[in-house]
Amino acid sequence: MFLLDNILLSPLHGVLWVAREMDKVAQEELANESGTIKADLSGLYLLLEKGQITEEEFDACEKMLLDRLDAISERLVAEEEEEEEKEKDEEQGEGGQEEHKKEESGKQLVGVGG
Repeated sequence: MFLLDNILLSPLHGVLWVAREMDKVAQEELANESGTIKADLSGLYLLLEKGQITEEEFDACEKMLLDRLDAISERLVAEEEEEEEKEKDEEQGEGGQEEHKKEESGKQLVGVGG
């Protein structure tokens, strides 16, 4: 029976594996993107110090890079909050099931005694 289940569900397992790998790559790219932006900012400061760009050009490029960095940070914070909410919901779901079982057993005891 378990062998048959494994055979029938193998396409689903393959799709799940691909989805997990894609998620892993996306997370790595996000981490690399923030590092790339920080390196670009360092290069921008260097260009300004050498006098190769004007203050206005520096301000425009810096604003763009900092906005991208803020967007990445906000996205990461939002994902962390979603994870925390899921964990809380799962914990409450388990606790709710236990309370429901206690209520059911209490009703059964009341029904037997009455």
